[in-house]
Amino acid sequence: MSTLGGGAIKSGVGHREALATAAGIFLLALLVRIWAASLITYPRPEDTAYYFGVARNLVEGRGLISDALWSYATPPLTFPRPAFEVWLPLPSFLSAPPMLIFGPTFGASQWAPTIVGALVPVLGWRFAADIAEDIAMPDGRARALAIGTGLTAAVYMPLVLHSALPDSTIPFAALALGCCLLMGRIVAKPAPNGGAPSPLDRRVLALGLLLGLAALTRNEAIWLALTWAICAIGASRGWRDWAKLVGGAAAVAILVFLPWAIRDWLVFGSPLPGQAVLNAFSITGRDIFAFIDRPTLERYLALGPAKLAGLRVEGFLHNLVNVLLILGIPVSIIGIGGLFWTGRIAAMRPLFLFSVITFWATTLIFPVATTWGTFLHAAGAAHVLVVISALLILDGAVQVAGRARGWTRPVAWLAPAFTVASSFLFLFVLLPGFGRDGDATAARYRALEVALEAVGEKLGPDHSPVISDFPIWLAEDARVRTLGLPDEPPENVLELAKAAGFDATLLVVQADNGGQWPEVVDSDLPGADCFRLLDFGTTLNPTASRLLEGVRVYQIACP
Repeated sequence: MSTLGGGAIKSGVGHREALATAAGIFLLALLVRIWAASLITYPRPEDTAYYFGVARNLVEGRGLISDALWSYATPPLTFPRPAFEVWLPLPSFLSAPPMLIFGPTFGASQWAPTIVGALVPVLGWRFAADIAEDIAMPDGRARALAIGTGLTAAVYMPLVLHSALPDSTIPFAALALGCCLLMGRIVAKPAPNGGAPSPLDRRVLALGLLLGLAALTRNEAIWLALTWAICAIGASRGWRDWAKLVGGAAAVAILVFLPWAIRDWLVFGSPLPGQAVLNAFSITGRDIFAFIDRPTLERYLALGPAKLAGLRVEGFLHNLVNVLLILGIPVSIIGIGGLFWTGRIAAMRPLFLFSVITFWATTLIFPVATTWGTFLHAAGAAHVLVVISALLILDGAVQVAGRARGWTRPVAWLAPAFTVASSFLFLFVLLPGFGRDGDATAARYRALEVALEAVGEKLGPDHSPVISDFPIWLAEDARVRTLGLPDEPPENVLELAKAAGFDATLLVVQADNGGQWPEVVDSDLPGADCFRLLDFGTTLNPTASRLLEGVRVYQIACP
């Protein structure tokens, strides 16, 4: 019997081996993530900057606010802007303690995802150990599968990259893995001595706690709850048992989430995320910044069946290729290709089911929003699923090859050797480039601040609000109140500039943002002549000119 199995650790040796293995995987993962964080010194993408900015405001005593206002579907449209009208607060809460200790810097905020991210490979190891026990895998192969999963996850590019970013991806991955691990164990053994399952079972209560914390991290926690509702059927003798299991976990989860729901109700007038439904009706990614021309069901359906189907094809390809495949090659190709077989394993079922539900929900319900990160930030657990699947497929291939060639020595280590080596090579080659891209973004905003100051526009808390197509980056770099640029006609943007007493006087826009700005300024549409290009003249040196290439700054002034 494997000493790695969930209920199979019988001796002190087994306990010591398991603890030493978990500690070793955690330490390796932590060191790799510290290295990654040292390369990534700027919060990319913008949602990372949002979580960091809110945590910084909280630590500095300004409260739970943001200097960026980008969602106009949720009142009040005021500054200071109450934070998290759409997203959820746990990532910022996790980043606040290290920022209190080390200072309100981006580097300090990275400690939270770095440490939580190092736990994800340990959870992957534990998950793979349960799977090995479930399929009665021999000890040597079970160790290779479990330890190989942990080591591969420790260097797997998508998991390492997001462990250096203080956003929702890694906390949600850890919580989702913990939930799925508990679901599998409850289903495998619903109650001691074959009795009826109890809603007061510590595992059920722990599951409810993790579900509640997941709900404070990402809205996709709803798919975790659905996964449990489905899996609990297998642990129940009838609908009463099912209701107890689901209700017990739900009660704890609701208690955990309730204070935040009350806060949202008091601040925004609703306990639910205001823009989530509108995101389902988006027809372009920039609809998230809609001010007057907001997404509607009527406009959405007017696209017609062919276009609506095309949006879902684009969402599907993005989720599959951009999120799951590209950054994990070659392991991801093997793992995804083998899910048809590996997903049938009972211990794997909760993780498989959650990943599939999340993938298809974001593809079919939010096909446009998912191309801007909806599935990307909820896919951490799915990456672990892919790693485990790849190792199972490779283990089977090694066994077939061994029998065909008459190998007499155990060679189960070949599979994890391949996945670890290939993943580390991919990580080592690609991760520094992501860090350099962030440095370039930081340099662009520093150059913009210097250029504006040279022409008398010193950005900062006392400056009037600025409108920008990348509002969060500008807000957190310059500490200036910033409004998201709607991809709408000039007269709509003018109305935003004067709405609610904003009196915005500057528009900062990049030519490659994928929307109609800044080209629309050169049109004869009403209000276009109110945007006057600011000429930096000789204030820019060659380096600044290169950094600000494609950036346009307009003064907003009308008779």
